[in-house]
Amino acid sequence: MKFTLSWLKDHLETNASLQDIADKLTAIGLEVEDVKNPAEALEPFIVAQIISAEKHPDADRLKLCKVSTGSEEIQVVCGAPNARAGLKGILARPGDVIPSTEDVLKVGKIRGVESNGMLCSAQELNLGDNHDGIIELSPDSQVGSRAAEALSLEPVIDIALTPNRVDALGVRGVARDLAAAGLGKLKALDVSPVAGTFDSPRNVAMSLPVDQEHLCPHFVGRTIRGVKNTESPAWLKDRLTAIGLRPVSAIVDVTQYITVDLGRPLHAFDTEKVSGHIGPRLAKNDEQISALNGSEYKLNKSMVVIADERKALAIAGVMGGQPSGCTESTTEFFLESALFDPVNIATTGRSLGVVSDARYCFERGVDPASTNMGAEIATKVIMEICGGEASHLVNGGAEPMHNRVVSFRPARVAKLGGIDLTHHEIKDLLTRLGFVVSIGSKEEWSIDIPSWRSDVDGEHDLIEEVLRVKGYDAIPVASLPRPAVSKSAFSQDQRRVRSIRRAMAARGLHETTTWSFLSGQHAELFANGARTISLENPISVELDVMRPSLLPNLVLAAGRNADHAIPNAALFEIGPSFQGALPGEQMLVVAGLRFGDVVSRHWTGSTRSADAFDAKADALSALDVAGIPTNRVQTRAAPESPAPPWYHPGQSGALRLGSSILAEFGVLHPLTLRKLGVDGPIVGFEVFLDRLPKRKNKAGAARPRFSPPAFQPVERDFAFVVDNTVQVDDIIRAVRGSEKELISDVVVFDVYSGDKLESGKTSVALSVRLEPALATLTDLQIEDVSQKIITAVERSVGGKLRG
Repeated sequence: MKFTLSWLKDHLETNASLQDIADKLTAIGLEVEDVKNPAEALEPFIVAQIISAEKHPDADRLKLCKVSTGSEEIQVVCGAPNARAGLKGILARPGDVIPSTEDVLKVGKIRGVESNGMLCSAQELNLGDNHDGIIELSPDSQVGSRAAEALSLEPVIDIALTPNRVDALGVRGVARDLAAAGLGKLKALDVSPVAGTFDSPRNVAMSLPVDQEHLCPHFVGRTIRGVKNTESPAWLKDRLTAIGLRPVSAIVDVTQYITVDLGRPLHAFDTEKVSGHIGPRLAKNDEQISALNGSEYKLNKSMVVIADERKALAIAGVMGGQPSGCTESTTEFFLESALFDPVNIATTGRSLGVVSDARYCFERGVDPASTNMGAEIATKVIMEICGGEASHLVNGGAEPMHNRVVSFRPARVAKLGGIDLTHHEIKDLLTRLGFVVSIGSKEEWSIDIPSWRSDVDGEHDLIEEVLRVKGYDAIPVASLPRPAVSKSAFSQDQRRVRSIRRAMAARGLHETTTWSFLSGQHAELFANGARTISLENPISVELDVMRPSLLPNLVLAAGRNADHAIPNAALFEIGPSFQGALPGEQMLVVAGLRFGDVVSRHWTGSTRSADAFDAKADALSALDVAGIPTNRVQTRAAPESPAPPWYHPGQSGALRLGSSILAEFGVLHPLTLRKLGVDGPIVGFEVFLDRLPKRKNKAGAARPRFSPPAFQPVERDFAFVVDNTVQVDDIIRAVRGSEKELISDVVVFDVYSGDKLESGKTSVALSVRLEPALATLTDLQIEDVSQKIITAVERSVGGKLRG
């Protein structure tokens, strides 16, 4: 929330310095994020007047301006369409730093003509978005004076509000806190009603169903006619501009001003664009509205709109509609001040993706007693600026009951907070915050909670308020007793996850944390025909379904990396995937992907893109460190064990142990990537940790350690001719099983299919490593093992030793 120092002083009578105010705000829980003084950046800039503006000899859109600085006249080349003789504006001279670009201005030639300065626009000075022309100052501005003084610039305070501090949504609430903390006196607020002079021709039509009336319990309005919707006065425009809002017209600007000043959103409807009475109702499914931000929104029946007898005029509590908005030609309008349900407003805003000041206030909870007050104060300000006359107020519904009384024991302040305050001090602090204190006895008081403090509902909240306003730094420091810390103990599953995380990082994959949800459209691509789990209250319309797989969010992350010139990378994530909404219907998964080149360009060799075997190796590495005997893991591909449809059917597979699929891997299908809006190729894998068999821990069993072979290992090569349909994995398993005690490794180093073999046959060459444990192998033993290997392959897959 932002406000200027003079705005704060409209409500707070204080002589405190800006620094003291900023320090106190942070001390009482309204953390100051920034204090900006735009005058500092404009210190060297001055007010100057254009004496003459002649056409540039070589450019139709440029003008040669003779400019007076008060002490001299200089020539400036200017392209602003509003540059003219007599105009007073802001001049930057050579050596000055332009705030928007941080460039140092120099004397230069523009189309052959020397320019000795620059007449500045609001955008160039970081004072707004307007860059269509140079700033025009009032005629009475003194030439040669400081620009900051002529622009009435002042410090802007930006505070961070926690969601519970609804009372500080307006500048007045902030002033109330500072006054309670002893930094001044809260000024009285004039809430006297405006006497209506006629009956409003438009009444409030409350059209919500009986069981939905809580969505808008109170709706107040009035017609104001005979107004001249002129440009806002300088003080109003300056304040709105200072906090980043764009002045539009007096009526609209006042509604924006009251929202920030009092935390009370309002809206104005041009009555010439309204048919009949106005009030809240539920939207119709697929009903559309053109909003003030220029966007079209499709509504549904859970949303509340403000409507006339024909159409929706505004998204209630979120944003007004463009067609019914007030313009410079408005002479009569209907002012609305209503109360809306916070949950409904938050849900509507998130569903539509609309962020506005009104939504910010309503979803946190607007003061239920401010409906009439907001309308009355806004009416006064509008009539002071625009003239006109106001009707009597028209009401729909009623102000909700908000009277709450809390029992309070003052002795608990010292017991829970450690600060010893007198009863008089406690009562004074609470009274200055707006609480009404009734002292029944010294031991127990009754506290009436004001309507604007919906966050206070118990004694503990009142104690916190006393401590907060007194100052958290007044709470004595006390060390907590150090408890006995037991040795951390990790379960087998937790140790597995830690080991896998280290293994993936060691293989060059970067750990990533993505959302546990994604868009429904993307979820369908990875649901494999199963029902997706939709969220009732998503944080965004693009994050409305629980993820059925970790891969889609990783793919989108890869796309974002590629968009930021990181075309080669590898990512992994460990987290749950969701197959249902009930306990047990989610699975812990480690998923990863590689995209781009795994071997980058280098003078020693050519590049290589990631392929399915890289993904398989990543998955096997995860299984290995998880304690799974990978030499027993089977690799299966389509048609025997087809991977899910988001993988390429000819470049994917599954890793199985018995009948259980432990992992899936492969090249992601180009069609899937296209629907995700990401360029390929990308390879990925998923290891299903909840399917891994548990380790059998034997008491006293030592952790295996690597040791070099005691005797000379032996390597022998074999080439087998097999049918094309034979899985290479079956050959490897047959070789390993032929002599388990001696064979330590089997590696495929060549695969050949060609005219030197029969049709339908393939030659697979393997290197087999033998490691004896008791003695060096003799030629006879090696020959015996070789024969066992040949026999095992022939029996298992029908392979013949190639001659």
